[in-house]
Amino acid sequence: MAQDTTRGLTPGLAQDLAQARILVGASAEPAAPVVRRIAPADLLEALRLGWHDFKAMPTHAVFLCAIYPLVGIGLAGLTLGFAIIPLLFPLAAGFALIGPIAAVGLYELSRRREAGVDSSAGHALDVIHSPSIGAIVALGVLLLIMFTVWIAIARAVYIENFGYAAPASVGQFLHDVLTTRAGWNLIVWGNGIGFVFAVATLTMSVVSFPLLLDRDVGASVALLTSVRVVAANPLTMALWGLIVAALLAIGSLPLFVGLAVAMPVLGHATWHLYRKAVEPDPNPHEDYHPQPKAPRYAADFPAVLWPWFRQDR
Repeated sequence: MAQDTTRGLTPGLAQDLAQARILVGASAEPAAPVVRRIAPADLLEALRLGWHDFKAMPTHAVFLCAIYPLVGIGLAGLTLGFAIIPLLFPLAAGFALIGPIAAVGLYELSRRREAGVDSSAGHALDVIHSPSIGAIVALGVLLLIMFTVWIAIARAVYIENFGYAAPASVGQFLHDVLTTRAGWNLIVWGNGIGFVFAVATLTMSVVSFPLLLDRDVGASVALLTSVRVVAANPLTMALWGLIVAALLAIGSLPLFVGLAVAMPVLGHATWHLYRKAVEPDPNPHEDYHPQPKAPRYAADFPAVLWPWFRQDR
């Protein structure tokens, strides 16, 4: 496990070092990971391996993603107090933007299974012990911001074409969208802008989160490596984006329930895609492990419900 290099430093210097580590990792001169050229066959192999991971770990994979459809439905009902019907499609499409965040635990489970160590459900939360947790959180916040901006833009496009009035029914909404000029403007502009957001997210995150779990390289190196992978394999990565979009679209029906299967498979497959697209680290860091848990006693309640606040970890 990585040592804490900020002990004994002044608060200001320690904060500067922590922020620098988020950006560039533990090394003062981080080496750029070597990217590979991959083919469509590698995508199919990654999906196959992802499916095998899902079958080997089905219970906790579904458990990790069970909240995901509920979050989508909740966002649909709470977003800006606006009628949810016009935002259902943008919310479903927006899953592609925040999918890498929801799948971080799945990457960790695939990493552990690949290493031949215990990959039971609880280990999905081992990401909080990763030396790169700061960079992972930073990238996650960036994707959440992109998701929020996308929903705001989608709402603005709808208002520009249909005004603030909510559709009277689902049937009326579909009729207006498919048979009117305003509806086709909404389709063209909405899908065009959504495509830009999807490409940007794919480029930024296709290997960045798995890379951060695998190496302490920092957010900037992870982002740049992801961009380099896409630049080296534009057609293959475009095909991967289509596969992701298709599976998420299928998983969104009905009422996002299918995402409980689509998300775990894609999450596990993304880890294996990372393995194919990036050369292994010639000098891998020591694996991170949670601290051994001390015995728990009845007198510890309710502190045991929040173990990350324990002083004796």
